[in-house]
Amino acid sequence: DILVDGKLCDCDIVVDCKVGDPIPLEVKLTNWSKHSVGPFALTVTPYQDYQNGVHNYELQDAITFVGSNTFYIDSVKPTKDSVYFGALLILYTGDFYLNIKFHEDNCSRELPLSWFCLPSVHIRAMEPVV
Repeated sequence: DILVDGKLCDCDIVVDCKVGDPIPLEVKLTNWSKHSVGPFALTVTPYQDYQNGVHNYELQDAITFVGSNTFYIDSVKPTKDSVYFGALLILYTGDFYLNIKFHEDNCSRELPLSWFCLPSVHIRAMEPVV
């Protein structure tokens, strides 16, 4: 599960936030396999979708992460959850997306396939109301 600003996200949800406010990000992984999985890393990459097949990943001046955009995970035991917390700060108005990718460090263990189907998160950053 992915939660942004406390709201569960899937492909149909747009999370509204205010420019300049920290936005909590939570990724909850459940291991339904019979084996522990890990170690691996989870990377959150922001981008803009121009709706013409072009994605802009050069957003270092528009979005910053509080801490790191990569979570390093030792292992997730069978039938257990593991939750990772982060935050991001959007500095300009607009529609942004978060792409979440896994990087497995141990080739002998496979990550659950459902973890590769995490939805892109759509965030709409608006000016704060004064």
